[in-house]
Amino acid sequence: MRRSLTGTMGALIAVSALTTTAWADGVDQLPANEKKIYEVVDPQVPLGASAYKDFKPKKGPPWKIGYASSYAGNTWRAAALDAVMNDLLPRSKKAGLVSEVVVTQSDLKDAVQIQQMRQMVDDGVDAIIICCSNVTALNQTIEYAYKAGVPVFSFSGYVTSPYAINGAANHAQGGGEMAIWLADKIGKKGNVLLVSGIPGFASSDSFDKAAKDALAKYPDIKIVGEVAGKWTDQVAQVEVQKFLATNPIQIDGILTQGAQENGVLNAMLQSGRDMVPITLGGEASAACYWRQNPEWIDAGFHIWPPRREMQQMWEIMLRTLEGQGPKVQSFLRPVLPFTIDDVRAAIPEDCDLNSTDFVEPKADGWFPSAIADQYFERPADPWKPVAQ
Repeated sequence: MRRSLTGTMGALIAVSALTTTAWADGVDQLPANEKKIYEVVDPQVPLGASAYKDFKPKKGPPWKIGYASSYAGNTWRAAALDAVMNDLLPRSKKAGLVSEVVVTQSDLKDAVQIQQMRQMVDDGVDAIIICCSNVTALNQTIEYAYKAGVPVFSFSGYVTSPYAINGAANHAQGGGEMAIWLADKIGKKGNVLLVSGIPGFASSDSFDKAAKDALAKYPDIKIVGEVAGKWTDQVAQVEVQKFLATNPIQIDGILTQGAQENGVLNAMLQSGRDMVPITLGGEASAACYWRQNPEWIDAGFHIWPPRREMQQMWEIMLRTLEGQGPKVQSFLRPVLPFTIDDVRAAIPEDCDLNSTDFVEPKADGWFPSAIADQYFERPADPWKPVAQ
């Protein structure tokens, strides 16, 4: 399995239109093993040096943090917020690093998120984490925060502002790898249904473009439909059900983004059609179906592990506030395949097909400190208590 996935990545690099051969100073400062993560990347992702290499916060800890989320209507967002409120914030309080977190959500309205972020700046937060937004809509507000000494961190997605720090998986790599895996699973021919996330949002569009580019290399594979699941199981289930009900054409595989694969799975189960391969991104509910039907597929892909991505962004934020000097604008992580054995280790045999949890990499498996240190000019343990 590992050998075949390595081959998949090689094929992706060979065929993808997103391959880059040179980077700005930021990524050029990284060691060779980390530069490889940026070989296939959405061309809009900022790869230059960080504006915060010499940043010093307005005051010492404990810091007040704003979390301006764009949406709260799915299990992924709930898991990410749970990571903040029940793990990262308590640990940070104990270390004397963070005093409180102010949380807002804008229900996918850019104007509302802009107003919420500006209010956070005016109310004296020391940093802002944003989630999964339009790549350009917030840029003026991010600059407003920067001028007020408030760094902005875009978690699980990216923005194009030079005054933000982005942290996410490489969604372009993920879209390509998942597409190539699905093509192999259906014998490199057949009809594919593409279930997008939220069109217009960074990670969704990066994934879809790379997936389409990869599938375009297979002349006998056709994308026969596209629906938007909005990263929400209930929405994805309805949209896929509507498509299947109104399009009697054969479907041989479904390529879906994460936080909605259980909705896609349920739509197929209720359609009366034979089950087909569906890409998995970590929802424990869909992984439970795989555990109970081990011959169904042979790999899942960690691209959106909510707690791990939030921990990554939180530690990048702490390091930046501590003056460690981030080298790059965008901290990308490689897509991590997982196997049925990983699923068996993560969830019990009597698992819940309606679980709202996620199968995620181990705590030190996504952005371990030894790797994180390579992204900073003056690396140190971000959790070490800082004298006030």
